[in-house]
Amino acid sequence: MIDREALADFLRRRREALQPEDVGLPRGPRRRTGGLRREEVAALSHMSTDYYARLERGTGPTPSEQMMAAIALGLHLSLAERDHVFRLAGHRPPERGTATDHVSPGMLRILDRLDDTPAEIVTELGETLRQTRLAVALLGDAARRTGPDRSIGYRWFTDPDARAPYPHDERVEMSRVYAAGLRELVAAHGAGSRAAALAEGLRARSDEFAQLWERHEVGARPPELKHFHHPDVGDLALSCQTLLDPEQSHRLLVYTAAPGTDSAEKLRLLAVLAPAALR
Repeated sequence: MIDREALADFLRRRREALQPEDVGLPRGPRRRTGGLRREEVAALSHMSTDYYARLERGTGPTPSEQMMAAIALGLHLSLAERDHVFRLAGHRPPERGTATDHVSPGMLRILDRLDDTPAEIVTELGETLRQTRLAVALLGDAARRTGPDRSIGYRWFTDPDARAPYPHDERVEMSRVYAAGLRELVAAHGAGSRAAALAEGLRARSDEFAQLWERHEVGARPPELKHFHHPDVGDLALSCQTLLDPEQSHRLLVYTAAPGTDSAEKLRLLAVLAPAALR
């Protein structure tokens, strides 16, 4: 059963403990609120301000597990805090480990400080969990993807648009990388894992993947320098640095261009051209 009073109190206290800079928001010269505003938490959690405010007042509906997961990310909760808020809402906490979509507060704090850089947090299956605005402009909005399509490896073999930004001469190598990476994950997590289900689905849908799967190749790694073709700014050559959260197997991918290069100038142009909704 939901404990509305305790849930409301916990949400309010966690909101008041966060500062704008903790979540990548500007403080502003006229700010009077000690912590975050309700509308800010609602925006970070991708829900209406009215819905979130009713939860804090203890008058809202029973939130779904999806809503609680979104609030846990919006409030930058630790795993222990996430589990606690799930129980207050009357839900069993999600399983911990590599299958979780809950991003650690430390990883989120780093991402929040990369507003002028394309960066994203992904699972080991290549599912994007959070993006900076420039990552959305460069790679597309991951929030619109559902089901197996959340995985870039799955989209690579099932959706031609997933390959569109990459040069033709690099696509064969990337196919090897995605197939080999999935092979390693299936071996690590077993036949009943999400990785195994993804592989089974790809074998049924993609002849290319099925042929690569039969090679039983592992150890293939992507190139250090990634090339993209963007419809607005043209070709970019970007280095990809990776920060690993070993507890949850999440990776923070940061795309940078060498100073003074044409690609660096195009990234600055992309920041200007990014839709206003991303800023």
